[in-house]
Amino acid sequence: MAINNRVKVANDVELKDRLVAINRVTKVTKGGRTFSFSAIVVVGNENGIIGYGLGKASEVTAAIAKGVEAAKKNLVRVPVLKGTVPHEQIARFGGAEVFIKPASHGTGVVAGGAMRAVLESVGITDVLAKSKGSSNPHNLVKATIAALAEMRDARMVAQNRGVSMSKVFNG
Repeated sequence: MAINNRVKVANDVELKDRLVAINRVTKVTKGGRTFSFSAIVVVGNENGIIGYGLGKASEVTAAIAKGVEAAKKNLVRVPVLKGTVPHEQIARFGGAEVFIKPASHGTGVVAGGAMRAVLESVGITDVLAKSKGSSNPHNLVKATIAALAEMRDARMVAQNRGVSMSKVFNG
């Protein structure tokens, strides 16, 4: 079931960008080596909106700037309840598999590397997360955002089913 919760953003939303990974790529020509850089960037307002982008350029700063622009073009809305996620979720992208589980207040973000950047940018403060399989930051970021995009809170469930909130909780 594909859930379309993409966000059109206006300029009034304050997005913070976070660099996840930089990769130096070498192209060998007859004149020598040519270096270029690719940067994965995550942007979020720390209140339920997240997006990622990939920027490539001959300089690091230009690659990061391009990544930020790309990230602003594909934002998704994520339900964040009291600083954690509504329920457990597993998602895969390529060889990366992520498992995200809600945690009680005070736990903190228990996640590694690329997943931590995504979870903190979306505004989640307490979560347990595990990445299985590939540790490739490209696929980890995409799998984490896919898992977060599939999250549904009680209000969304009630709206989709066309019933009241009490009906969702009490049957």
